[in-house]
Amino acid sequence: MNRMIFVNLPVKDLKVSMSFFQALGWTFNPTYTNDDAACLVISDTIYVMLLKEDFYKSFTHKEIPDTKVYSEVIMALSADSREDVDILVDKAFAAGATYYNDPQVYDFMYSRSFQDPDQHLWEVVYMEEVKPEEDQK
Repeated sequence: MNRMIFVNLPVKDLKVSMSFFQALGWTFNPTYTNDDAACLVISDTIYVMLLKEDFYKSFTHKEIPDTKVYSEVIMALSADSREDVDILVDKAFAAGATYYNDPQVYDFMYSRSFQDPDQHLWEVVYMEEVKPEEDQK
């Protein structure tokens, strides 16, 4: 069985966040979506639970960081090509994302970044498959 990941993110306005991520082409699982939370489906193994801040606080005793000042996490998602990186990030900017980092361009990797409406950090990355050293001989 493939492991799955469920990232939990606090959001100020659930409807704004849902509209933003729908504009990127992602969907929501209605079974786990209500007035307090929305289950964002990125792939069959990657889910992001968007939780209204008050609801999020019911899961932790820690303070929610001010994402205008602090970075709590950077979500990095793989892409199938450089073009796919550009397509997704361009959709994000068209939907209202904000800038946070210059594109990273290396021989083997290309990535671009954005901030969602709650200023959570996202990177979209394409990496060429690198063969193990013994296969390159």
